[in-house]
Amino acid sequence: MKSISISGHKREGTGKSIAGQLRSEGWVPCELYGQAGNIHFNVFVNDFKPLVYSPETFRVNLDIDGHKVEAIMKEVQFHPLSDEILHVDFHEIDENKLIKLELPLKFMGVATGVREGGKLIKKLRNLKVKGFPKDMPDAIEVDVTSLGLGKSVKVRDIDPGKLEILNALSIPVATVDVPRGLKGKEEAATPAKK
Repeated sequence: MKSISISGHKREGTGKSIAGQLRSEGWVPCELYGQAGNIHFNVFVNDFKPLVYSPETFRVNLDIDGHKVEAIMKEVQFHPLSDEILHVDFHEIDENKLIKLELPLKFMGVATGVREGGKLIKKLRNLKVKGFPKDMPDAIEVDVTSLGLGKSVKVRDIDPGKLEILNALSIPVATVDVPRGLKGKEEAATPAKK
């Protein structure tokens, strides 16, 4: 899994008024849920751009006033109108404990149905998984080369390696859609039953 470094400063007070003041100064209130207890801190808003506005999942190396911790970003709260980041929660990583993450899907190959004139429709972008931090890849690969027209790959068809998939197994991940022009040709090619 890729990693990114973020520096923050501890904050003593909590509550709406203090959080509002921090946001007006360009800071984002954050909380780290760790093994030694929770730490309230703040990070400059621009430091979150490569972490929050990316489809990838990162291991975050937090430096909170000299206290270094490896964590994952668990939740981001946005303002409903302006999409400003309001709050971020981090969970400390323990290499010996299972964690739950959403990992991006990486589609490999060109589907045979696409070569025949179909269109690949990606129904899922991320997959919820559970496993040890050392086993987490950058992305989960999905091979679509064998997909024909009208066929789909479902969650159960994905090999997660050492991870456990938490999504429903019957959900389609990608489908090759048959275009209207080809649907008419298929109907004309099959003789009508009398």
